[in-house]
Amino acid sequence: MEAPQESRRPGTGGKNVNIQKSFQNETGKGMLFLVGTPIGNLEDMTFRAVQTLKEADWIAAEDTRQTRKLLTHFDIGTRLVSYHEHNKEASGRELIRLLAEGAKVALVSDAGLPGISDPGYELVREAVEEGIAVIPVPGANAALSALIISGLPTDRFFFAGFLPRERRKLHEELAGLASVPATLLFYESPHRVAKTLAAMREVWGNRRVALVRELTKRYEEAVRGTFDECLAHLEEHPPLGEYCLVVDRGEGAASTEEAWWKDLSVAEHVERYEEQGEDRKSAMKRAAADRGVSKRDIYNELLSRKG
Repeated sequence: MEAPQESRRPGTGGKNVNIQKSFQNETGKGMLFLVGTPIGNLEDMTFRAVQTLKEADWIAAEDTRQTRKLLTHFDIGTRLVSYHEHNKEASGRELIRLLAEGAKVALVSDAGLPGISDPGYELVREAVEEGIAVIPVPGANAALSALIISGLPTDRFFFAGFLPRERRKLHEELAGLASVPATLLFYESPHRVAKTLAAMREVWGNRRVALVRELTKRYEEAVRGTFDECLAHLEEHPPLGEYCLVVDRGEGAASTEEAWWKDLSVAEHVERYEEQGEDRKSAMKRAAADRGVSKRDIYNELLSRKG
C-alpha cells in the first residue's frame, strides 16, 4: 500500500479545494481504509479486504468481540481498537493522532460498509480535515443487496436508514419522505418491523414493499407484496432477524407538476379523500403525505381558512 498524495488548491470564494490522489507520492501521513466486511456469509470477504486488514497498523472496530471472530477466521493478527457511538470522541482523536503520525488504520463495522448508519462518517470527516487520505475497500452492503432482489425500481433510490422510534417523530419523518421520487430503503429490527409497516401504511397508503432478512445466510428470505399483504404475513410468521425494507414510490412521490392534487387547495385535497370514504383524521394524514408536510401543517392550514 503506497502512501497517497493529498493537496489543497485555491478555490473560489476564498475556499480551498481538497484534492486526494490516493496512491501517488509521499505525504508522511497515514491512510484511513474503510473496509467492507461480510453481512452474514464469510465467503463474501474480498481478497483485498483480508490483505488490507493484515497490512494495517491498527483496526478500529464498532464491536471488537464481533470483529475478533472475523480476524480469527482469516488469521489476521493486527492490533484491534474500539471505535463506536459511545466512545467516538476520545477514540476518534487518538485514531487521528496515529494517522497524522503515519499509521495505516482500517475501519470496520459489525457488518457491511463502515460509515453507513454508524459513526464512521465523523472519523472520515476529521481525517479529511487533517489532510489524511481516506481509501474505500468495497464489500457487501445490506441495503443495496436488498434493493437489487426486491423487484422494485432500481434506477433511483433513497437510503433512509433507521426511522425514529417515537410515534410523532416517526409520522413526521414518513410524511417528509412521502414525496421522494425514488425507491426507499430502511433498516429495521424484528420487534419493530410490524409497527413500522403499519405506520407506513397509515401515512403513505398501501404501497408495494419487500421485506428482506437474513441476507447471504442460510435462511435468507424476501417477502414481496403490499403493506397489507406483508402485515398479514407477519401476523402468521413472527419476524426473525434484522430487516431491510424496500418500499416503492407511491402516487404521492410524483413531482408537484405531475401530482393529481396540484391544483387543489389543502381543504379541497382533504375533502377529496373524505369523499372516497376516509375519516377526517385519515384524510388529513393522506393529504400531508402527498404534499410532504406534517399533519400539523395541514391542520393549521385548515384552521386558518376556517378562521
